[in-house]
Amino acid sequence: MNKLKGLSLFANIGVAEALLEEIGVEVKIANELDERRARFYKHLYPETEMITGDITREEVYYEIINKAKEAEIDFIMATPPCQGMSTVGKKDPTDPRNQLISYALKAIIDLKPMFVLLENVPRQNKTKVRFNDKEILIPDFIKSLLSSDYHINDTVLNVADFGVPQNRERSIFLLTRKDIKFIWEFPEKENSPIITLEDAIGHLPSLDPLIQGYKMEEILKVFPDFLNKKKEGEAVSKWHTPPKHKIRHIEVMMYTPEGKSALENDEFYPKKVSGERIVGFKNTYKRQWWDKPAYTVTTYNGAVCSHDNVHPGRPVSADKYGRTIYSDPRVLSIYELLIVMSLPLNWNIPEWADESVIRHSIGEGIPPLMVKKLFRMITNSSDKIERRHIVNV
Repeated sequence: MNKLKGLSLFANIGVAEALLEEIGVEVKIANELDERRARFYKHLYPETEMITGDITREEVYYEIINKAKEAEIDFIMATPPCQGMSTVGKKDPTDPRNQLISYALKAIIDLKPMFVLLENVPRQNKTKVRFNDKEILIPDFIKSLLSSDYHINDTVLNVADFGVPQNRERSIFLLTRKDIKFIWEFPEKENSPIITLEDAIGHLPSLDPLIQGYKMEEILKVFPDFLNKKKEGEAVSKWHTPPKHKIRHIEVMMYTPEGKSALENDEFYPKKVSGERIVGFKNTYKRQWWDKPAYTVTTYNGAVCSHDNVHPGRPVSADKYGRTIYSDPRVLSIYELLIVMSLPLNWNIPEWADESVIRHSIGEGIPPLMVKKLFRMITNSSDKIERRHIVNV
């Protein structure tokens, strides 16, 4: 079989697709609602036809379907937005974004591709949508609509078990059309050691953060070696550069050791502008561990005060009272995010993209190494698969 040709729905900036060309898989058509993300995607994948717009609008939906038919796609890959389900979101069962899965399923029914990859946060398996005026769990919804035409394999897997240096669980459905003498299976969990943050980013130069509202001479009073570290980081990559944080966040993290939250500190703990102590979840204002994979990268990976985002750091000095000070009181650099997300280190990020859109978009993606290993289960058996297209009239 020649290259697998596909349609990517809710395509984001194309995080999932980043390694597919390596194994002869190409996305011919993609759809993304957000104009900046669609532009980012088109920059990365100029050969893919990007349809920018809301899939819930009839004219956009049928443009996607017609273009996909023209391209004779073999697969659909879809990651409907998860903010209504995510454990770091509001977990709102009535969030209208939870219903977007129905458009992916409608596209599958209309196009009948040979293969389908549906992926989302594990909580989707406990999330209900409305179907025929009833509430139904998303997995049951998928199976009720598609099990007559497709073999359906589903599981929750952790990408850390497949060579990605990040603990990130995903609910994944692999569908194979029943007329094909092949069933898309999951790869076996790998026996190789888990890749830790030390393995992944421990060799990179330390960085001091930029301080919000401070001029350079003021930053140098806090971090005398700031410019030397910045230069060393930029020698590795233009994306290994200092993130910017508030001074009150930086100060508490300077006194917070690896694996701990600043909320646990007796003296240097997070405060509001008023000086009142902040009360929050113990995985906020928290440093990661060197001997474990990264925690799940979220859309808020640029915020010290969000979940499990802060660099592990290392003890580097002591203040005049003998209290230990730790390096890297900051979130991961974009370059470090590329590593823990298994994205190419030379990924062609457009120069116009600001840090916010880069971080948020990466945080919503599935690590492409995991996607590559899933599709390799098909390409490794391509000699057994006869390409068959079903054209709906």
